[in-house]
Amino acid sequence: MNSRTMFAGAALLALAAASPAWADVQIGTAGPITGSNATFGVQLREGAEQAVADINAKGGVLGQKLVLNIGDDACDPKQAVSVANEFASKKVVFVAGHFCSSSSIPASKVYADEGILQITPASTNPKFTDEGSWNTFRTCGRDDQQGAVAGAYIAKEYKGQKIAILHDNSAYGKGLADETKKALNKAGVTEALYSAYTPGEKDYSAIVSRLKQAGVNLIYIGGYQTEIGLIKRQATQQGLNATVMGGDALVTSEYWQITGDTGEGTLMTFPSDPRIRPTAAAVVKEFKDKGIDPEGYVLYTYAAVQVWAEAATKAGTTDPKKVAAMLKSGGPWDSVLGKIGYDKKGDILDSDYTMYIWHKGSYAQM
Repeated sequence: MNSRTMFAGAALLALAAASPAWADVQIGTAGPITGSNATFGVQLREGAEQAVADINAKGGVLGQKLVLNIGDDACDPKQAVSVANEFASKKVVFVAGHFCSSSSIPASKVYADEGILQITPASTNPKFTDEGSWNTFRTCGRDDQQGAVAGAYIAKEYKGQKIAILHDNSAYGKGLADETKKALNKAGVTEALYSAYTPGEKDYSAIVSRLKQAGVNLIYIGGYQTEIGLIKRQATQQGLNATVMGGDALVTSEYWQITGDTGEGTLMTFPSDPRIRPTAAAVVKEFKDKGIDPEGYVLYTYAAVQVWAEAATKAGTTDPKKVAAMLKSGGPWDSVLGKIGYDKKGDILDSDYTMYIWHKGSYAQM
């Protein structure tokens, strides 16, 4: 081999090594893959996996294939921080997660320090973006928006009746309960009972007894599907037929699996059903062809990956800070949820929380 051929070969090797077309982009999704909220971890994983598959099928992002890393935080703040550090060690540039606000908030601090952009599909506590840094975004709404809808509905539909407000002391549960209480009190209604319960227990007869003694007609519960389901079932079994209302953590068939027919009439807040939006039709078909119902936060996670990929493409880079700046300035972004635009905090510009009701094993908008 002559020197000219050797030089040409070396140049080609150097070019190939430098070319982004030969590289992979590491991204992540994180949520409760195990634990009592694992049903939501499945939703996040399914949404992210399908989005990555669809994007890679079209050539990836800037000619680079996406590699999805999955982290299990079990909705535990310490485990969430461990997941965040693990993602940082793998050079992840973007995370679609976490699910629980109590995980998203501490993880976001690690991501900010490590230069990782985060879009949560499900964490609704206002603190996530109110106290957030350059890197915090959502595809969902906030608890102050959700609580305002719940509080206004209760004040109108249960006027003159006795209301109880319970919460599980989590960032999500207490935050949502407090926002609902704030809206209810603003409307001139004072609750008959405001109390916390301990998540993870099996017997809630003590709190049910207090609810019966107070003679409540509606129980608003800020918390997750397992405990709300148990409280609802045990209340009915003890002869308390008060209506139960919760938030977006009830958008899972697991709730009915816990309550059975006692869950009939349960109310909850959630945005307008993403599964029936025209922008989601093709992707919903993909899921249903696989035997998957993209309920809850499946499509919100898909959208998180989707808008990140669009912003990276428009920015011409996967550099997290440049993509974050593009997300805020370059939208609105097309997604399965419709157009998504961001304010300076990283919150979506439009939210459309509405009321749902559980009936015969499924939920639907009222």
